[in-house]
Amino acid sequence: MIALTRRRTRTRTARRLTAACALSALTLTALAACGTGSEPGSHDQNAQNARSTASASPRPATLAPGPAGLTPVFKNAPRTPASAAPTVALTFDADMTADQGPRAASGERFDNPALVSTLRRLKVPATFFMTGRWAEEYPAQAKDIGRDPLFEVANHSYSHYAFTGRCYGLPTVPASRMRADMERAFAAFRKAGVEHQVPYFRFPGGCYDKRALRALAPGGVTAVQWDVVSGDAFATDADAVARQVLDGVRPGSVVVMHCTRSAAPTTERALRTIVPKLRERGFRFVRVSEQIRAAGTRG
Repeated sequence: MIALTRRRTRTRTARRLTAACALSALTLTALAACGTGSEPGSHDQNAQNARSTASASPRPATLAPGPAGLTPVFKNAPRTPASAAPTVALTFDADMTADQGPRAASGERFDNPALVSTLRRLKVPATFFMTGRWAEEYPAQAKDIGRDPLFEVANHSYSHYAFTGRCYGLPTVPASRMRADMERAFAAFRKAGVEHQVPYFRFPGGCYDKRALRALAPGGVTAVQWDVVSGDAFATDADAVARQVLDGVRPGSVVVMHCTRSAAPTTERALRTIVPKLRERGFRFVRVSEQIRAAGTRG
């Protein structure tokens, strides 16, 4: 009798365990389907594409050197997309010059966390062109941006000084210091803990010449320009910024924008119009690295 009771107890226990396991499996399946919110955009196709690209391409693509070994320059991807969906790359300059520390100390904000949050909420891959000085001022934000698989961090110089003369009134970097200025920015990214660095360089003000391209060539970077100017610098009308972008974007476009609150206060609001409108037109948002790979690469 005691043995029979024990067998019945074991049977009931086994049934309970089986039911519990089944319930757990169903619960886990439901959680997987609904998402746990562990990472912004983790269940969005753009985020999945970003992860796939990152895992499949641990070494970011670069263009082959230009004539006479000069640094190659990338402006936009091919106009006729290989896939059904045309691509567009939104790029954001995190500008801060080497001598703006006192302004930051007095309360001027050169960052824009709300813009980064909006990109995540809208699940938009993007490329941030960051100055080394910006990464030093906001190391936690630089690290946060640089570890998100939606984003990649590229070089916008250390000092945001011009690499040519007569460039929007910016101070200039001597030719002998150009490569060192670029490398100092990469060092600042590493110190801040930026994970997704890419070997791309954007000249401050977009100003360059053969001397500058020659100076950076040993660094193995690709210079990245743009074909759509957002007009967000010091703009006060978000709708006007959005219209300018929407009017200018074509398949393969690279859009230049800014992620500094003091210099571009309307950019985040403009994004809320730009992103859904371009998606309605069938555009797919990508990082610059994907466009460079599509344009014909080395590496």
